[in-house]
Amino acid sequence: MKPIKACIFDLDGVIVDTAKYHFLAWQRLAQELGITFTEHDNERLKGVSRVESLKIILEIGNKTIAEAEFESAMARKNGWFLDYIHQMTPEEVLPGVQKFLDELKSQNIKIALASSSKNAETILQQIGMLAYFEAIIDGNQVIETKPNPEIFLKAARAIDEKPENCIVFEDAIAGVEAAINGGFRVVGIGLPEVLGEADWVVRGFEGFGLANLQSILQ
Repeated sequence: MKPIKACIFDLDGVIVDTAKYHFLAWQRLAQELGITFTEHDNERLKGVSRVESLKIILEIGNKTIAEAEFESAMARKNGWFLDYIHQMTPEEVLPGVQKFLDELKSQNIKIALASSSKNAETILQQIGMLAYFEAIIDGNQVIETKPNPEIFLKAARAIDEKPENCIVFEDAIAGVEAAINGGFRVVGIGLPEVLGEADWVVRGFEGFGLANLQSILQ
């Protein structure tokens, strides 16, 4: 069994859930544009870029807007999203995460973050978790998006570890694929029927510790 020298975490859906704030910001924009946008519609936006997300919303409302208005609309949405995340608190950390990170720290296992979010550092600051991470690679530092492994490879390099000695924790199909493509072992956080390509899948970190991780690695 290869040793666990480092753990690399995605942010949204793994450590905290900011998806609800994206939904609220998109819904507010849709209302401005006279479009009804529901949580069911929002499923189509998961893992999709800001540009494509707005195109989907316009398609739902059967509307078109000029290019200048399109850019302005995306900027407004992002501004509202930033307002929401600046109100986040440590209570929003997902169950079991802090205890698991404390256990990794106590065993001198390196911890890194690999998140496509361009606001990752702000979010970690808000939820009081910035100090846990020895390296943070976010959307500002990568060119290729998941399932390209660039973000995880950069995170591994930043903490001076080889991919085979790192465990990646991911909640999205593209993220799981990115980790596999980079030569990492990967634990999916969510449902086995969705994240079946991961080496192992767990529902979340509640009741999950280093002993659980080591046993599934065996």
